[in-house]
Amino acid sequence: MSKQAEFAVILKMNPMFADLGADELSRLSNFCHTQHLNAGAVLFQKGDSGDALFGVRRGQIRIETGAPDGSRLTLNFMGPGDLFGEVAVLDGQSRTADATAGEASELFVLRREDFLNFLEREPKVAIRIIALLCQRIRWQSERMEESVLQPLPVRLARRLCALAADFGSEVHISQEQLGIFVGAARESVNRQLQSWRKDGILDLQRGRILLQNLQRLHAIARNE
Repeated sequence: MSKQAEFAVILKMNPMFADLGADELSRLSNFCHTQHLNAGAVLFQKGDSGDALFGVRRGQIRIETGAPDGSRLTLNFMGPGDLFGEVAVLDGQSRTADATAGEASELFVLRREDFLNFLEREPKVAIRIIALLCQRIRWQSERMEESVLQPLPVRLARRLCALAADFGSEVHISQEQLGIFVGAARESVNRQLQSWRKDGILDLQRGRILLQNLQRLHAIARNE
């Protein structure tokens, strides 16, 4: 399968492009090129111009921003098959966060100029984008509610379940990063993880968490 065909598959999996036909996806994917990043390399920084949409072919991209205390806050992880950069590529304004390769990665790149030219010819894609942006707003509202109202075990379980959905039962993340993700101190996260370890829900390894009982973890995430 060619890289363009692979990109077309990724586009088809995304709600923004799911309604497009094979010919439309093929025309759009023909605009893409690929970019390689070493682990730790910066793809873009907050404030950079939004000139491209990205799809992850392989590897992992962390979307991060700086916290008031000087630490790094991880907003999201992007893995194979994920698209990101939709907001900036639409309005051309500056990036709202940093993007860094968590491991050696290869990305599909679709430049803003090519994307907007295509969008003018495909208004139904614009409708899908509106729906996608509304989903993003709902997601952010839910995360805000989570951080204020939900106890740590629920927040932690939801984040681990979300990571498992993207990366499988072996999640490569430090407890410090996980604490930043759910808005809790590393010590609090460690106590909860150790408790779940004793219950056989997960196992802890250096820099990674092995999820052994996702059914129970999903139940905790639902606050059951």
